[in-house]
Amino acid sequence: MRKYSLIVLLSCILAVVSLPLVRAQVGGLAGRTINGTVYFMSGRASGRSLPFRLIINRLTTSEEIGQLNAAMQSGGQDDLLKALSRLEAGRIQIGSGVGVPANAIIATPSGDGAKVIVLYQRDLGFSELRYGTRRSDYRVGYAEMYIGPGANQGMLIPAAKVRLKDGNTWEVEDFGTFPARLIGLQVRGGRNSAH
Repeated sequence: MRKYSLIVLLSCILAVVSLPLVRAQVGGLAGRTINGTVYFMSGRASGRSLPFRLIINRLTTSEEIGQLNAAMQSGGQDDLLKALSRLEAGRIQIGSGVGVPANAIIATPSGDGAKVIVLYQRDLGFSELRYGTRRSDYRVGYAEMYIGPGANQGMLIPAAKVRLKDGNTWEVEDFGTFPARLIGLQVRGGRNSAH
């Protein structure tokens, strides 16, 4: 198991999102689609690559981010899943299937582009539920992408646990050894379809 820490300073997000220029840059992702390829480096799908698509209907608001933080603080992963089930910001598709709802899509400025974080409730397989495998404890999917000049890559953790650490850091634990890589990401559609 590997753990990744993601600092989510709610006050910083509120301050950054309130700036008009940054809001326009990051807010421009709503109504767009990010396409690319996911390459699995470990696990059952090791060495496979599949098409990846994130359909962004809207971005998660700072109030909703606060609700996710509060849920993790009060009840851990179970309360996080309840809070996520009430949100829907888009759709994430891996492979040729219809995908699952992207419950939370958080975008923040990063250099000349944006950092996009996606949290979703993953579908549990019948055998995971029937046999009570340890993987069934990892009920959240997590993706982190960097969009912009010279970036357009990221990582995908199809089975993860997310915890709140020190009140402002999201710690993401991967069930597998290495997260899958997201490569060749391209933003399509929306107001400016030239991208």
